[in-house]
Amino acid sequence: MALFIRHAALLALVVTPLLCLGSQSMAHDPYQVVHGWPQLPPRFVLGQVSGVGVDSHNHVFVFHRAENSWAADKSRLIGSPTVLCFDAATGKLQFSWGSNRFVAPHGLRVDPHDNVWVTDTALQQVFKFSHAGELLLTLGTERSAGVDATHFNRPTDIAFASDGSIFVSDGYGNSRIAKFSAQGQFLLDWGRKGSGPGEFDTPHSVVVDAHGLVYVADRGNSRIQVFDANGKFLKSWNSDELGRPWGLAMGPDNLLYVVDGGDARADQPGQGREQLLELDLSGKVLATWSRFGNYDGQIYWGHDVAVGKDGAVYVGDVWHGMRVQKFIRSHERD
Repeated sequence: MALFIRHAALLALVVTPLLCLGSQSMAHDPYQVVHGWPQLPPRFVLGQVSGVGVDSHNHVFVFHRAENSWAADKSRLIGSPTVLCFDAATGKLQFSWGSNRFVAPHGLRVDPHDNVWVTDTALQQVFKFSHAGELLLTLGTERSAGVDATHFNRPTDIAFASDGSIFVSDGYGNSRIAKFSAQGQFLLDWGRKGSGPGEFDTPHSVVVDAHGLVYVADRGNSRIQVFDANGKFLKSWNSDELGRPWGLAMGPDNLLYVVDGGDARADQPGQGREQLLELDLSGKVLATWSRFGNYDGQIYWGHDVAVGKDGAVYVGDVWHGMRVQKFIRSHERD
């Protein structure tokens, strides 16, 4: 707890000059933060929030690193529940699970059947759970890195096609997208380290649209690449306005939502350009909102984004941010 207090004190010094500016400038954003969401239980503190997803019943699942957020030992299992389920409307915690199962939580997605999928970059695995936390499927070999049908190297995210196919962005150690059948059978993969078309530098997030096209947040190359379902390169988007995509979500409106982590560095706090973006599927930026900071509505180090069926946008903060926030369109408050 003392360690958390020291980090909080340091963060307060960094972001204090931004507080008044942030509250005024964000008043005209197309989305506004929902203050007081979520409602955490007494004495409960979130760790680094690495993943967030929303199910068909508007339950918001949060994947956080709990006591391993600042752990020197990156091999130990996290004793606390790491998967938390909140009611989207009230922000109240409904239930939690995931104790003594994960080491380094990373990505989280909810599939069309409300199963919860997560990646663990230390365990080198992808897991499928039921809504209530029953383990249904495991991909990858525990604590064993590789680049083949049964191994990953620090996988980051998961996406699903309408036929049930599974796409894994793999990730920090490898620079590829791996495709599996709905039953978990390896089908194919594509990509290698580089900056050319179809190459990746930290594929950090992946989503699939209604037409089966695959969108990859190629974080290190500051771009989004688009492929067909078999890995054929189609197009690439990058611009100063788009920034450096860290997380992607496909909304119910068939728009792409992006969290731009900017060029945030652990040794240079306050130098990021955090923001959220809404794009159409031609790559045109339709809206941007939020900015760097720790005030409500600001993002310290945005890692993942999700969109509910009602259009609400959720973003998870890692590093010192350690929280999840909910945004709704500004006109909904009028």
